[in-house]
Amino acid sequence: MYKKILNLIPVIFLCLNASAQDSNFKSYTQKIGGSAQVYDMVAIPGGEYQMGSPASEKGRREDEGPQHKVKIEPFWMGKHEVVWDIYDLYAFKNMEKEMALRNPDPEKSVAKTDASTRPSPPYVDMSFGMGRAGYPAINMTQYAAILFCKWLYEKTGVFYRLPTEAEWEYACRAGSKTAYSFGDDASKIDEYAWYRKNSNAAYKKIGTKKPNAWGLHDMHGNVMEWTLDQYIPDYYAKKPAGETFAPVKELYPTSVRGGSWDDEPADLRSAARTPSKPEWKVLDPQLPKSEWWMTSASFVGFRLVRPVKTPSAEEIAKYYSPALIEDY
Repeated sequence: MYKKILNLIPVIFLCLNASAQDSNFKSYTQKIGGSAQVYDMVAIPGGEYQMGSPASEKGRREDEGPQHKVKIEPFWMGKHEVVWDIYDLYAFKNMEKEMALRNPDPEKSVAKTDASTRPSPPYVDMSFGMGRAGYPAINMTQYAAILFCKWLYEKTGVFYRLPTEAEWEYACRAGSKTAYSFGDDASKIDEYAWYRKNSNAAYKKIGTKKPNAWGLHDMHGNVMEWTLDQYIPDYYAKKPAGETFAPVKELYPTSVRGGSWDDEPADLRSAARTPSKPEWKVLDPQLPKSEWWMTSASFVGFRLVRPVKTPSAEEIAKYYSPALIEDY
């Protein structure tokens, strides 16, 4: 009997430890130091799912197959896309300083981010008059989105990054196995998404449509969202064992997800993949073209994730130092 009790002790300890971790894994609001801005993060439970779409799915493309099982560790994801109100603090240093004077926060002062690499000033208003306060930030490159994550890490001490394609689709599906998180019936899409038919040719304020089952808004439509991945059409068939995402080795194409206000319903499906294109900079008059702004991509934005397990300092530094900057 005594021996059985001893054998149970490690099991009990592991269960208690897991419970302690679970108690800390819940949705929270990230304050942006030195400002009145906040960013809501939703706790996404870990699990396994079938990534990609079945051959029978309406609107399916070849790059969505073959379906394959993927295991996802728990993480947090932004409830909404990153809005201009927050992105402007990063993109425009003087704005951050002004907000810091209005909302002093000695622990997260502007001095901590003075050395951050910031975007070059855009030559036009990158919202193109479609709306700014409460609207998703758009037209940034993947590189700019990554450096935003670095800036936020410096301000908060919390590691944020872009989602992998696998994480993004898993969060979008929210446990569903259908074409959209709300089912296969595309006639219901107006309840959940801004797309070509109902957007009046412009993006909309975040959170004005129904969320998915996990409380995430605008996973379908409004603006497409950057991921960590290189876009490889046949990646699902050739994915190396143990690889969780396709590392970016070439500037184009990288993968964006979710479809946008300018797309048809088929582009908004949970499994739909979109490759980035050089043409998204076609309006940029600069030579060489900006490494920060994609002046013809008013349909592209991003949202953040935070892994439960924080990477090492070396891994974080590597993530925040993309090697392709000279190619932009």
